[in-house]
Amino acid sequence: MPARLTGFLLLLVTAIGWALNWPAMKILLREWPPLFSRGVAGVAAAILLGVIATSVGENIRVPREWMPRLLLASATNVFAWMGFSTLSMKWLSVSEGALLVYTMPIWSMLLAWPIAKRKPSTAGFGALALGLAGVVVLLSAHGFDFDSDKFAGIAFALSAAVLFALGTVITHTPMPIPPISLVAWQVGIGCMPMVLLGWFIEHPSFSALHADGWAVLIYMSLVPMAVCYLAWFATLRRLPADIASIGMLLVPIMGIVAAALSLGEPLGMREAVDAFGCRHRDASKTSGIKLKSGGNIYTRP
Repeated sequence: MPARLTGFLLLLVTAIGWALNWPAMKILLREWPPLFSRGVAGVAAAILLGVIATSVGENIRVPREWMPRLLLASATNVFAWMGFSTLSMKWLSVSEGALLVYTMPIWSMLLAWPIAKRKPSTAGFGALALGLAGVVVLLSAHGFDFDSDKFAGIAFALSAAVLFALGTVITHTPMPIPPISLVAWQVGIGCMPMVLLGWFIEHPSFSALHADGWAVLIYMSLVPMAVCYLAWFATLRRLPADIASIGMLLVPIMGIVAAALSLGEPLGMREAVDAFGCRHRDASKTSGIKLKSGGNIYTRP
């Protein structure tokens, strides 16, 4: 099979796996608290990825001088991104949470201007305006009349997007760590605090997790955090980074559709308008940040 076609198939596998993770999180939150559930899935995936990295001959050792960079990337691109986005699902629908979280290209472009001295182009300003308009459309469903719970969900979703964008801008230089090992370290370091915080703050009950909850937990560990990352790095070896990143903009769209079909969440004009705007917010073009298989985790489920 030609490398380009293989890359598109792997990209599709990645997008579908990450998209289905959004309604899966909503199901799991019915039985387990957000931080603990996402942390357990992440730590399990990190162990699996570490075993895979070792089996394919990667060197999993992290040079001492790169440890601060690894910790920063894990904090912004995993702990904040995964933890805050999962917390937002307690108060938001999948469509609201996914579309707000995937505003990170907007914040990447804005933060890259003062930090990396990358002034947006005319097209970039147009994409910024379109993206912000989509956020306004999404949040105006109830006339901007938010209760405290709704506001907390919006705050966590936007915090996940902004912190992920900040981490992308600050740590965009690739680290000299093999790709699978890098993902294993970042996911493990970023998710372990979720497990500890969840255990002491959320007080999870193992007996509360039923068959469907266990199925979702296993799916989150194996597919979005393990299989999809392996497929993602394989995609980057076969397709240009800008094409791969554009393909990832399918994730919130497919996640909204999956939530409508599986959870009965609304799928109307408001979600469609904002999803259309989401397709035009491409971080790799507006902020000048390139995706590299040896760099940080730049796109997350």
